[in-house]
Amino acid sequence: MSAFKVLTFITLSLLVSSNLFAQVETTSEEEDYSIYDNLDYVDEGTKSFASAKISGLSPARLISVGYDFQGGYDLTAGVISNFGPQTARVNSTQGLRIGANIPVISKNSLIVQLGGQIWDVNYDFENPNTLTHPMLQALNKNNLTTLGLNSTIFKPLNETNFILVQLASDMNGDYTLSKPQSLKYNTFSAAAIWGKRPSDCKQWGVGLSRTYRAGELNYIPIFLFNWTSPTSKWGTELLLPARGHVRYTINRQNMLFFGFELEGNSYRFDEGSLSLANNNGFTPVDDLEIRRSELRVRFQWQRKLIGFVWIALEGGYRINYSFNVDEVPGGQDFYRGFFGDQPLAIENSLTNPLYFNVSFNLVSP
Repeated sequence: MSAFKVLTFITLSLLVSSNLFAQVETTSEEEDYSIYDNLDYVDEGTKSFASAKISGLSPARLISVGYDFQGGYDLTAGVISNFGPQTARVNSTQGLRIGANIPVISKNSLIVQLGGQIWDVNYDFENPNTLTHPMLQALNKNNLTTLGLNSTIFKPLNETNFILVQLASDMNGDYTLSKPQSLKYNTFSAAAIWGKRPSDCKQWGVGLSRTYRAGELNYIPIFLFNWTSPTSKWGTELLLPARGHVRYTINRQNMLFFGFELEGNSYRFDEGSLSLANNNGFTPVDDLEIRRSELRVRFQWQRKLIGFVWIALEGGYRINYSFNVDEVPGGQDFYRGFFGDQPLAIENSLTNPLYFNVSFNLVSP
């Protein structure tokens, strides 16, 4: 892990520790609204507010340390400048995933949460010495990293209605601490939901999000639906189209899930990490971004280990949605949506592997 990642992890750890020692009671990328399911209700007078939780949801994660692994697949980089297409075999894609989610305000009339994450995406190519395409060379040399901060606000309006707002900023790319100029490029995401909680077993809402889950900037409607059956055995945890799961509760310390998640963001190539040939030799390029997005169809098992420490084991099939490259001069992004015709800088393709993920999580009481 680079010095930059270590420094960031220490900062997040200090933030978590300061909140825990202060005894404050307590998910990228319109995110994990189920984080509120275990927050205690605090009486603030005679006025009643909609609770932020329903019964039966999976436990909220305060700190998470995990490892993500994808099996082998083929990556074909498309034409750019004087470089033709090249197909390379990737033995695996893997990396650490570290996250923290800390409520800083927790009362029945308002909940505010601050969080952060560090993700590594490391590409292990089968024959790295044969790579000639500049994009493949850059991925082999630097890999990809995500460093993110986010805040989520839950505001009940009355006994049944509420508003959820999520704000997030991510720094994604093949940047390094030795080139601080590369740290100026960020992606910003936001989501707002108006919701209703008609009972202790149901919560739903509709809203709009500004998101990079499809790789590129997009504005899409979102639908929230959390539900638990009267027997507490079955339930759903949905935030469409980002993700959706059917839940089966063996007991309150042992849960099974089946569903999917759309995961992605836009990753910027650092200045000088990708060079293109021209009449004068090679010229560094610093305005290209990989629009990385993938659909993960998966099974998941969550189980309590000891105290408030849980383990989550996840496995499934990764389906590539996008791995194309756009030109984003000066970091000024643009909106293509589903119907835009702006040309791509590089058109790439990936085959689809199996994957697994394991994480250890400190959950809220």
